Amino acid sequence: MERILVIDDDTELCELLTEYLAAEGFAVEAVHDGELGVKRATNEPFALLILDVMLPKLDGFAVLKRIRSVSHVPTLMLTARGDDTDRIVGLESGADDYLAKPFNPRELLARVRAILRRTKPELLAETLTVGDVELDFGARSARKAGQPVAVTSVEFDLLTQLLQHAGQIVSRDDLSLHALGRPFHPLDRSVDMHVSNLRKKLGPHADGSERIKSVRGIGYLYTLCQSAATPRPG
Repeated sequence: MERILVIDDDTELCELLTEYLAAEGFAVEAVHDGELGVKRATNEPFALLILDVMLPKLDGFAVLKRIRSVSHVPTLMLTARGDDTDRIVGLESGADDYLAKPFNPRELLARVRAILRRTKPELLAETLTVGDVELDFGARSARKAGQPVAVTSVEFDLLTQLLQHAGQIVSRDDLSLHALGRPFHPLDRSVDMHVSNLRKKLGPHADGSERIKSVRGIGYLYTLCQSAATPRPG
């Protein structure tokens, strides 16, 4: 049974989510302040966190920052409806996805299941290497020039799609379906924010050229510098 930790000071919401998700086969625990959330999330194994932005003692962004320093546990962030700033900061802080309050529990369940499906180990090739970047599907980890790159589960899935189609344009819709588990919506900036994070973490190619290019109105292209070979499955 997969364990989920809910970090939210709304006790009624926590009770609702605990009952609803338990009926769907999950083991759910809830804590109601940021400091306790960090302690539980970093000392116990959870398959996923549901983390609210507004928390006593330590806000959700600070909680996620502390958790990300030691763990890449998938995290769904709860934000205020219509607050784009919270969503952007949450994604930049390492959240895998976000959901605005108030929400339908069925939508939350769909997001949870989509995240958990994405984070299950791949059973095909063990690794994928393109140029100086290598993905390890078993560990769901990334390396550049032999050095670890800390990526979230969504960033890992986005990078997988880009590397598997290196030298080709990948549409935002394809990236959203494979990395977020939902069709792309023009007002949803999640894909763009995650790609922006990947650009910062990976930097340009060794020759200084741009690694991930935006293709206006379509999607993104992972470029190949002259020394890069075609994608090599491990």
